[in-house]
Amino acid sequence: MSFKATQYIWHNGHFVPWQDAKIHVLSHGLHYGSSVFEGIRAYATPKGTAIFRLTDHLERMYESARIHRMRIPYSLGDLHEACRQIVRNNRLTKGAYLRPIAYRGMIGYSLAPNPDAPVEVAIAATEMAAFLGNEALEKGVDACISSWQRPAANTLPVSAKAGGNYLSSQQISMEAARHGYHEGIALNVDGMLSEGGGENLFLVKKGVLYTPPTGAAILAGITRDSILQLGRQLGYEVREQALPREALYVCDEAFFTGTACEITPIRSIDGLQIGNGGRGPITAEIQDAFFGLFNGSTHDAWGWLEHVGGGEIEVQHDLAAALA
Repeated sequence: MSFKATQYIWHNGHFVPWQDAKIHVLSHGLHYGSSVFEGIRAYATPKGTAIFRLTDHLERMYESARIHRMRIPYSLGDLHEACRQIVRNNRLTKGAYLRPIAYRGMIGYSLAPNPDAPVEVAIAATEMAAFLGNEALEKGVDACISSWQRPAANTLPVSAKAGGNYLSSQQISMEAARHGYHEGIALNVDGMLSEGGGENLFLVKKGVLYTPPTGAAILAGITRDSILQLGRQLGYEVREQALPREALYVCDEAFFTGTACEITPIRSIDGLQIGNGGRGPITAEIQDAFFGLFNGSTHDAWGWLEHVGGGEIEVQHDLAAALA
């Protein structure tokens, strides 16, 4: 997933030029993965640019920080407004990908940092290229079952979206790429389906939607939750249940969900074609309903679209002034 530099990054209460957003090489988060973050999308809509489920994303970020005993030094309202402003200041009127992150800075080498140790915060916003390839949303991707498993319960808090957790994701995705696949799918320690390297997983069998439960060592995705609700609204039965690996080999359709990949069909698994070898009809219907939220054809009954509002604003150089 590539991106182009934008003009500004919000860093510790200031809008700074892209090239000046820096951290120290001895930052705790760099050495130990002590960071929590979110990936958030903004879309162009008939009513202007809107950030999809911004509040839900930020609430999860604060929950992740609590799990790891990190105190974010800004309120959720502060970061909510900063996210809206970074989109405006970078003139991202056609949509954007936002990456707010909170991390422990240069606080020493301790593995037991003081809970009051300073936490730094940054928010980047860039244009977003297709996560799994330009044709993936229509033609689908090829996936494989990874040799890497997701962590066992009570070994690592997988419900937190933390930087260190993504070393596991990198192993899954890099292994898949080495073997010629677009993405890998991990099992949990019980040998049941978990999730992709950076995506949640759905299967369709005889008109029923299936997805692994939160107890399957998955990150409970915001997009996953959106599809659970949209699927039910469309009249489909949706089941969150443990699924064996072979369920993928005999399903009618399968797809990934995530902020980056949105809803991406899976056309094959371990070299076995799934369904028609492309985007299945139920996947297409769910895609239409999801993207309809942004073109206006699907009513946003949940209040998921949080509009950026206003036009370009003058860049402020401290948070207090920016939020005044």
